[in-house]
Amino acid sequence: ASFVHLHVHTEFSLLDGAIRIRRLQERASGLGMEAVAITDHGNIFGAVQHFQEAKKSGVKPIIGCEVYVAPGSRRERSAPGDGQPTAYHLVLLVMNEEGYRNLNRLVTAGHLEGFYYHPRVDMELLKEYNGGLLALSACLKGMIPHALMRGRLEEARQRAIEFSRIFDKDRFFLEIQANEMPEQVRLNRALEELSAELSLPLVATNDCHYLNREDAEVHDAL
Repeated sequence: ASFVHLHVHTEFSLLDGAIRIRRLQERASGLGMEAVAITDHGNIFGAVQHFQEAKKSGVKPIIGCEVYVAPGSRRERSAPGDGQPTAYHLVLLVMNEEGYRNLNRLVTAGHLEGFYYHPRVDMELLKEYNGGLLALSACLKGMIPHALMRGRLEEARQRAIEFSRIFDKDRFFLEIQANEMPEQVRLNRALEELSAELSLPLVATNDCHYLNREDAEVHDAL
């Protein structure tokens, strides 16, 4: 079975991603991959270039974004307390034209209405503008992973149910990663149990921030 990268940070994840889009497409093509996504933090600045380069490489371009989700209302401008961050991560992937329009709306609202350290959306916006989008539960900084890692299993369960309902039961995926970090290994086990309990599908990603193993040092410098 072919593997498709669905969680990738390019140079447009400012000061965080070290992948240039043209080289991403070339690498995916060289590895025989049929498609590749870009999911930059809080923006879709790379979308046009991703499409243009895909025409040359023949690799299907998937547009996405790792959005920031406010713990409560996007309009709340204060630290939430209770050990909660000011924003959680959530990966959104475009399925069709409706999804692209909705992702534009979400990213725009995040900047104009929800900006507090990051351009944030909230559950209210996700309920309104989820059509044509797939959602992945993201990395350790996702809402469900954050609750699981703190032993708040019922909270994680309720959040998973909520996301599943918002994304029509079949457009929400629990995201596991094979990065060998001890916390991630623990999280993967918890996500597998949650997946079995709630009949939610799992998806494997790699949260890429650079292309090749030897680029790690360059990424650290960035």
